Amino acid sequence: MSATPPDATQPGPSADELERAELVAQLSLTRRLRRPRTIVSLLLPIALLALVYMSLPGFNLSELPGTILAANPLLLLAAFAMYYVGFPLRGIRWALLIRGAGSRLGARDATEMIFISWLVNCLVPAKLGDLYRAYLLKINSPVSLSRTFGTVFIERILDLLAIVVLGLASGFVSFRGRLPDSVQVVFAVGVGLVIVLAAGVLTLRNFGRRLIVRLPLPRSVADLYDRFEEGVFGAVGLRALPILVVVTGLIWATEAARLYLVIDALGLPGVHLGISGAFFVALTGSLLTAVPFTPAGLGVVEVGVVGLLTVIYGVSATGAGAIILVDRAISVLSVIVLGALAYVVSPLRQGRGLRDTRRMAALPASPD
Repeated sequence: MSATPPDATQPGPSADELERAELVAQLSLTRRLRRPRTIVSLLLPIALLALVYMSLPGFNLSELPGTILAANPLLLLAAFAMYYVGFPLRGIRWALLIRGAGSRLGARDATEMIFISWLVNCLVPAKLGDLYRAYLLKINSPVSLSRTFGTVFIERILDLLAIVVLGLASGFVSFRGRLPDSVQVVFAVGVGLVIVLAAGVLTLRNFGRRLIVRLPLPRSVADLYDRFEEGVFGAVGLRALPILVVVTGLIWATEAARLYLVIDALGLPGVHLGISGAFFVALTGSLLTAVPFTPAGLGVVEVGVVGLLTVIYGVSATGAGAIILVDRAISVLSVIVLGALAYVVSPLRQGRGLRDTRRMAALPASPD
């Protein structure tokens, strides 16, 4: 007697079961960091960058250490501090988005999760840190993983819109309306990205649910999508939108200020980007980190920023190399070092609960 075939009309796994399965997959993070592909994704771009820099006209490797060591330490410390101001701002923004989606999250816990997730993004390609951040929240509070993904998604949309809008505005000011041909290409890409993002969000809002329902998928997938959509559109309400816009602008101002202070600290002769130029270069570099092929956009960001500095702003190849090395030491290397310490000691990584939850649990029970 042949086995009875499975009934395609029966419901698949529940949404909670699918979310638990996704969580189990995230537990392989340590093994993922030890995979040869991850190691190659770190080492290969570094080797290629060394070859590219050595081939740049006017690049002098022997001058590079002296240029970096001559930097003003106080200005470098200010650049470091300015960069790390951005993390609590990101924590405040994500906490607002989570609360808008109907869950509870303090800014301190949100900041800690984001910092650890940036460590993951600096070590592993494909933006795995964003998934790991949602995982950290899931194991520490009773939230929907797919709804949390929705808040991370809309956060990324806010970032991309801010990068494009602020980058276009700063570029226009930096070049005083007389845009070089290569910069016009960057502007065209930026405008195209804004159009694509707007169209994607509108499509998701108006047709996403209809498309999911019409596809031959289990009901649990539709449930997951519903939670994801709640996270995307429930997180950004009309009341919260103004403060979200302001905080997002401040976040990217810290990125530009970091680069401005790094350039000022190095004191390269004849190099004067100004605030608008620092905004344009820093935001272009941040946009390149969205390329998921290498951790933290390693290789892609360096080539793009050095190209802007040398071709558009006339910085020497050695000077541009010094700028990008110091800037990436602050924005990537320091995150790896400090993030590793946070990863080891953080109670959130061990699923001990959010601070508000732990504080409530520590209070004595009230008498009846």
